[in-house]
Amino acid sequence: MAIAIDFGTSNTVITRWNPVTQQPETLSLPGLSLTQAQNPPLIPSLLYVENASSDRVVIGQGVRDKGLDLKNDPRFFRSFKRGIGADIQGFLPELDGKIITFEQVGQWFLTQIIEKLQSTWPDVGESLVLTVPVDSFEAYRNWLSSVCQSLPVEQVRLIDEPTAAALGYGMTNQQLLLVIDFGGGTLDLSLVRLDASSQAGTKPLGFILKWGNKQLENSAQKSKTARVLAKAGQNLGGADLDNWLVDYFAQTQGIASTALTTRLAEKIKIQLSLQQKASEVYFDDETFESYDLQLERSQFESILKERKFFDRLDESMTQVLQQARRQGIEVSDIDAVLLVGGTVQIPAVQTWVQQYFEPTKIRCERPFEAIAQGALQLTQGIELKDFLYHSYGIRYWDRRLNRHNWHPIIKTGQPYPMSEPFELLLGASVESQPSIELIVGELGAETGGTEVYFDGDRLVTRSLASGQTQVQPLNDRDGARTIAQLTPLGFPGSDRIKVFFQVDSQRFLRMTVEDLLTKQTLLDNQPVVQLS
Repeated sequence: MAIAIDFGTSNTVITRWNPVTQQPETLSLPGLSLTQAQNPPLIPSLLYVENASSDRVVIGQGVRDKGLDLKNDPRFFRSFKRGIGADIQGFLPELDGKIITFEQVGQWFLTQIIEKLQSTWPDVGESLVLTVPVDSFEAYRNWLSSVCQSLPVEQVRLIDEPTAAALGYGMTNQQLLLVIDFGGGTLDLSLVRLDASSQAGTKPLGFILKWGNKQLENSAQKSKTARVLAKAGQNLGGADLDNWLVDYFAQTQGIASTALTTRLAEKIKIQLSLQQKASEVYFDDETFESYDLQLERSQFESILKERKFFDRLDESMTQVLQQARRQGIEVSDIDAVLLVGGTVQIPAVQTWVQQYFEPTKIRCERPFEAIAQGALQLTQGIELKDFLYHSYGIRYWDRRLNRHNWHPIIKTGQPYPMSEPFELLLGASVESQPSIELIVGELGAETGGTEVYFDGDRLVTRSLASGQTQVQPLNDRDGARTIAQLTPLGFPGSDRIKVFFQVDSQRFLRMTVEDLLTKQTLLDNQPVVQLS
């Protein structure tokens, strides 16, 4: 059975390919999916640790059914996806003698889902497709890779969430689509072209994380190619809006920020997508006072403006449209705009999109299911062509600024595999230098990055000021920095080694190092890291 999981910050969606109907269907897992009648069934991305040492946890709707999300309990986790792979600043809880990381919480969550799937459908385990944010750093993908190695699944593959959404909306061939994926934790924009392939039997591609003993059979049907032309994204989502509403009620009514008030704020936000005014009653069990939390849609939109919400949306839209224009694509050339994720249901967000595109081009009828159902297309003869989202560079000492800086070697938008390698000449910097070290880094957006930190018990992401570049070193650890042992020893004054950087078809950054003095090859097409 082919399964796709869209692991979201607020909700998780699971779909399978029904061999009888030959259509994707969204699954409801007893005890994990929402209990009320809802279409589609969603699994809240919540987790409560009952015993960390024995890996006993409660996830999904089970957390709410037991009321485990209503107290400020360090055992309760929400929005944990956005902390995975991030450099967390602040306190991480110690439970049952074990320091709990967001990577561990995410692994518990996905493992529990797989175990529940296999107990319900015994044939689960042949093929699993996981979706990833377009702006995810390599640390997040590496985490997914490590989790998948322990899952009892034959084959695991990844696909970008926006690309999966384009496939999930079932758009016809030869269309240029802009996917706006706005969920609980991230905003991702992706310009995608769906083309027809005349070759039958094309092998399904994508980023393959894990192979078992079984191989996929070649598809005998006509394949489609989803080619990503432009991307932009940032850490901004519905969880931020919930926090802003909690802050608003704290300022206007003096209500403390708790897990319960955050839940009530989320309910108010959802209500305002359907009506002009929303209200929830909050009872403080310590002071025995009750509060009527009321908010009108116009007030909500004012809060968004005060937080520069729409300015941040404009930044991402500008980035993706500029990338498109460099390829000769204008706004009028985009055939359709697909909205996915819970945050796109906010009327103000839909109005913002209409400032750029005609309403007839905007589709929002499948905000929750499109990504997971589109991911299933990887098992049905879809071939993906993509480019590198991030830039990559090497660290050097900037004498003018008297600090380390980064020199790009591979720019955003680089197609892979690379046709020509990037060359770099390096020399020794001190007398009798025994080796040369090189630190490769993954460069964030040039307009700025984000930092993740704790404000009390709340996980917060904050944009860095414009002009600051977030960098994630990929090999800054003992044993990984050295790329050349120099025999004889090196001396300043001349180039000593030539380095060739190449990206292969599987997105591995490979390095070849030649010693210019001895004419020896010190590294031969050595893989350094898998890029995103």
